[in-house]
Amino acid sequence: MPQLDTSSWFITALSTAITLFITMQLKISLHNFPQTPSIKSVKLTKSNNPWELKWTKIYSPLSLPQQ
Repeated sequence: MPQLDTSSWFITALSTAITLFITMQLKISLHNFPQTPSIKSVKLTKSNNPWELKWTKIYSPLSLPQQ
């Protein structure tokens, strides 16, 4: 059974990685990013929840009278 010649695999993988890196760098450098991002005003809406209108007291088990 013949052996697989792997002597050129390193240079192939290296050149592929370098090509992908250069391609991605060119794609990113040609992309137009906004120079000054605009500030969006966020309006907070207050929702009326039924539990906010009621006053509830939470009793700790230790503060209850002994039975």
